Amino acid sequence: MTVWPLAVYFAAVLLIVVAMLSISYVLGQRHREPATGSPFESGIVSEGSPRVRFAVKFYLVAIFFVVFDLEAVFIFLWAVVGRELGLAGYVEVLIFIGVLAATLAYLWRTGALDWYKAARHAKVRS
Repeated sequence: MTVWPLAVYFAAVLLIVVAMLSISYVLGQRHREPATGSPFESGIVSEGSPRVRFAVKFYLVAIFFVVFDLEAVFIFLWAVVGRELGLAGYVEVLIFIGVLAATLAYLWRTGALDWYKAARHAKVRS
């Protein structure tokens, strides 16, 4: 198996990226105003520090959303081709949904979905 098509493809991609960056650097606008380097959010001047700490629960919810949303996509794709997969595909999706349900039950049982648990424990410790 030859590797030269991959090398040519890699070189072409690298050439395109370098060309695009070079052209944008040469033709791009230059801004020297003092406000250029300041943070800007939807036309509103930001106040306070950009390094705001969020509770871990927000990240957990985001991760759970991504995981379960991807699983919903897989189930939707199965639903589209469900007749073609036959009984074997049906059994496989039942196993898949069973694993998802077990995962959700585990998260629920361990308290990963309970936002108020930490608040209750903090009040008890205080």
